[in-house]
Order: sequence, then structure tokens, then C-alpha cells
Amino acid sequence: MAHSIFIPSPRGTHGVYPQRDPRPLPWLDRALGVTAQRLRQAQRGKDPGGRFLRHVNTQAQAVRALDDDALQAMARALRAELRLHGLREDCVAKSFALVREAAARTLGMRPYDVQLAAGWFMLQGKIVELATGAGKTLTATLPACTAALAGVPIHVVTVNDYLVERDERWMQPLYRFLGISSGVVLENSDAVGRQHAYACDITYVTNKQLTFDYLKDRLTLGKLTMPLQLQVDRLRGEQSKIKRLLLRGLCFAIIDEADSVLIDESRTPLIISKSGSQPNEAQTYHEALQIAGELQRERDFALVEQLRRVELTEAGKDRIGEQTRELGGVWRGLRRSHELVTQALNAKHLFVRDKHYLVRNGKVQIIDEFTGRVLADRSWERGLHQMIEAKEDCAITAPKETLARISYQQFFRRYLHLAGMTGTAREVSSELRSVYALEVVGVRTPWPTQRRQYPTRTFKTAQAKWQAVCARVSELQREGRPVLVGTRSVALSEHLSTLLHAAGRAHQVLNARQDATEAAIIQSAGEQASVVVATNMAGRGTDIKLGAGVAPLGGLHVIATELHEARRIDRQLFGRCARQGDPGSFEMMLSLQDELVQLYCPWLLKPLHAALIRSGGGDTVRWPGAAWLLLRCAQLAAEREQRRQRNSTLRYEERLKTMLAFSGSAE
Repeated sequence: MAHSIFIPSPRGTHGVYPQRDPRPLPWLDRALGVTAQRLRQAQRGKDPGGRFLRHVNTQAQAVRALDDDALQAMARALRAELRLHGLREDCVAKSFALVREAAARTLGMRPYDVQLAAGWFMLQGKIVELATGAGKTLTATLPACTAALAGVPIHVVTVNDYLVERDERWMQPLYRFLGISSGVVLENSDAVGRQHAYACDITYVTNKQLTFDYLKDRLTLGKLTMPLQLQVDRLRGEQSKIKRLLLRGLCFAIIDEADSVLIDESRTPLIISKSGSQPNEAQTYHEALQIAGELQRERDFALVEQLRRVELTEAGKDRIGEQTRELGGVWRGLRRSHELVTQALNAKHLFVRDKHYLVRNGKVQIIDEFTGRVLADRSWERGLHQMIEAKEDCAITAPKETLARISYQQFFRRYLHLAGMTGTAREVSSELRSVYALEVVGVRTPWPTQRRQYPTRTFKTAQAKWQAVCARVSELQREGRPVLVGTRSVALSEHLSTLLHAAGRAHQVLNARQDATEAAIIQSAGEQASVVVATNMAGRGTDIKLGAGVAPLGGLHVIATELHEARRIDRQLFGRCARQGDPGSFEMMLSLQDELVQLYCPWLLKPLHAALIRSGGGDTVRWPGAAWLLLRCAQLAAEREQRRQRNSTLRYEERLKTMLAFSGSAE
């Protein structure tokens, strides 16, 4: 077995702070690199993991016969072997056999062959698509432990603090048994705690905290960019900037919910900023909102709702000039006046309370549209956040001055080795390949799925849909089945809650207002007759365990009340039922007034939309096949627009990267 995988360690040739060169390679170098990678993958694809699994399983009997002391001695010997030979296939197979046996003894969980295959693919730098409930937390320990024994620092990246803390706590007995250190970085971790966690062999951290810590390191390093400069700085001892760094570089990251992190969240760059100052800022924002309120749609401005953008007409610009003629200060500049009023129009017409943001304790807090969680420490750029604060009569925070910025697309491409896992990646496999050079590999679950799909029901109006959803929930609750209802916003989840209360149906609501009790709500969602109304379930990460007597009734039933802007997110919701071989079912209850249709219905299908609404048959659409075509086309149009926005962000970041060197300033 000659095949080996090269993952550089900090002691290698990549200097004190290992990472890929952020400067783009010439196009010919990129093309040759992609060609070589595909040739290697084609060679391995002749027997995708089969030979490797056979080698792991041939060692299982011998490893299982060892007592704990002998197993730990094997781990110490393997550490030396991996550091000497690298991640050679035979060494990795021995490591996987060791980790599997150690996991069985310390965690009571023995990885299946499919998990071994998934771990092997991740060591090769791939995104593995594992069905929801297939045990991704345990799967990640296989490549993580192997690379850690080889001396490579590992970042296990996931989407929220709860999962960071839970996963590290669950896996810690395994790591301790193998002599591997592990740590966690949470939102409330201080600088010393972060340094300690990143100094461990394996660090669990959210994508947001990791990226911000990298930007802080960039600010610390300043103009120290070259490996030789960093080596010289190291000679300064305790005065060295190296001593103040949080990370040890970007060696190897394993990303959980990889599509959510690398795709969904890549539209918005992460920015480190400081508070600026602007005299009379509160008055200025209120004046802008007042002027915006006097402008008329179509005559003075156009709303491009798909792009979440306002465009002023020439008449609108003239009207703004008339209304600001007597005002002083910032209103003297024509461009600044237009920008302020445009942001005011954005705040009034495109950003909706309880959908895009919450007002909590007198503060405006952004809601993540993909996960339904509050982003408590985030703010919108270019005065938009302050404009929404003025709109909601909240205290206006100081505007921000950018110190450093980076997108997830730019950040994660700087890792020397990158891999990930998710339940939903095939729809974006081409984008993962083109942006991150990551191939997607599907791995089957070791058990047959018992997930059943009910026919989709489409209603003419949103009101009819919500009444039908309420009736369906009542029917299922009477049968004793647990129900999970997915909605797209806080406002809609609370609207359905009001209807269920009126019908006398006990239920729980999980949205951005209940982040603190999220895990407890989800963990009880599988009990008999339980009803949970939840906003977007992507990345929740907590299994819904079926209560006693639920499986014979058919298991958990999931109801989707709208299509999302990506098919993957619908699949994530449906994947909450029928996990790990349990029974379960799902259905979609949609309407022709859903937001997705209103925003993204192709103009060629507008006549069909009108005909479906006028058709007979009561509240339901008369031609369900035609309705489904309309809804699916709208969803595909939304996916294209989201992809366009991500590409736009990437192109903008590429332009910045060519203009600015690695200097610690904004990219």
C-alpha cells in the first residue's frame, strides 16, 4: 500500500503560521493543479474505499484482543509511526482500527464501515454526504484522531456553540484514552482560553469564531507576512507578536454542516470593525426615514425584491434634492444624500421585523435566514443597521469603521487541507468543486430508510393553507404522533401558534426567541402527541429521539409549510424524521401566495399562476402537477439568484485581494 496523503504540520516547510498563499495562482497553475487532482481521484475511484476498508477490518480481530494498556501503547507507537511516515494508507488503516476499538470501549459506539469510509474520504480532502442521523460527530473522530496523532493541528468546525461544546464533551473520553488533547472555543471565551484551546491537538470551534480569530491574528501580525519575518520576530521572545497569536495557522479543518458553512453563509463577508463617531447621527437617520416616507414607489424608486435592493429613479433623486436643500451637514453632498435615503428605503421596505431581525431588550438583532438563529453580535453595514434602529425607535449604536474583512470563501481556501461532511451537498457539488476544489462523495447509511412521503397539497391562498395545517396537526396529535412543523420566519411560526392555541392544541414554538431552550425543545419533540412549530431547522444538530410507543404509530411526522430558497434546506427539514432506521414521514403544504412564488416566479409562468388561482375546486389548486411545476421553477430561480450573489461576493473579494497585500488591514 504505497498511497499516502500529505497534510503539512507546523513543523514542516510552511513556517510559523501555516496557510495557503492568499494570492491567486496564475490560471495555468490552477488548471494544472485541478487536472492533477482529478487524475488522482480517478485512480482512487476504481475502488472507492473498498481496499482500505478490507485492510482496516483485517486488523480488527488483533486490535480487539488487546487490553486497554496494550491499546494505549499501540496509540503511542502509532503516533511515532505516523509522524515518521505521514498519512500512508497502511498507517491510516491501523489508526482507524485503533480509533474504532477505542470508541467502542470509551463511548459505547463502534463506527460502522460507512463511517470508516467517510473518514477515509475526508482525509483525502473531500466533502462526504452522509444521511442525517448517520453519526457525523463520531465519524469526524476518525480523520481527526489520525491527523492529530500525526502531529497536525485539527479544527473541527460546526455551526453553533451548543454543538461545539456538546460534541467535544461527547468525544473527550475517546481523545483522553488515546492521549490526544482537545479544546473548545466559545463566544464567551477570552484570549487566554482561545490560545489554550487552539494549542490542543483537536479544537472544536464555530465557523464564525474561527474566522474572527484569524482576522484578529492578521491585525496582530500587521506587516509581518513573510515566513522569514515571522522567524526573526520569534527571536524577540516574550515581546514577539507570535506570542500574542490565537491560532497556530490553518493546517486541517473538518467542517460539519459543510454546505451551510461553505455555501449558505458565504454571501456575507465577516468584518472586524471599531466604533466610529458622527455628529448628529440620530437626527440624520430620522431625517432620512422621513424623506423616504414621502417618496412614492415606481415614481421615485423601484424595489428589486429578488436582489434585496432599492433603485432611485431620476424623479426620486430630484425630489431628494428638493427636500434636502434647506438641510445642512451631510445632506450637502448629493451622493451621500442618495445613499442615506436609499438605506432608509431598504430599512422601510426590504427588512421586516420578526423575519429579518428581532427587537429584543431595545436592541435590533439580526436573524440568520438559513438557521433561524439570532446573530446577536452582528450588524449590517453602511448605516443600514442604524437606520433600522431609528425605524424601530431603538437607541442608535455608533457606526462602524472596518479594520479587517474576509469572506468564508477566501478564508477556508487558505487551509492547507480541507474536508467536510453534511447530509445535503449534491445540489451544490459543482460550486464546492469550482470555489473550494472539493469533491463530493456520497456514502450510504448502514440501515434501510423508512421515510415516507405524503402527497404535496397546494392551496390558492396562504389563509387556506394555514387553516389546513392547523387541521392536519390536530388530526395527527389525536392519533398520538409527534409533529414537527417547519416555517420560514418568526412571524409565521407565531401566526401558526396563535391558530393552534385557538384550536386548543398544546404545542411548543422554536424560533429565534427560544435559542436558549432549543436543545430541550428538540429533545422532547419525539414524544407522543408532541407538536413543535419551528423556524428553519438547518444545522440544529440535535437528534429527535422517538418516545415510547411512537414507532408503531409511524414515528415523527414533518410538515413543510413553504419551500425554501434551496432544495437542500427542504431536505434538511425532512431529514429530521426517520433517522437511523426509525419510521417517519413528511409532507409539504404550500400556497400560491408563499413568498418564494411572489418573489421568484418566472415571468413566463405568471399566466399559469393566475389561472391556478382562478381554477375551481375550492381552496386547493385544481391542477396539482401544474402548481408543483410553478413552485419548483420559482425555487430553482431562487437558487440561481443565491448562487449569483455568492459569485458576486467572491469576485469582489478577489478584486480586493489583488489590490491589498497581507498587511493586517482590510482586504
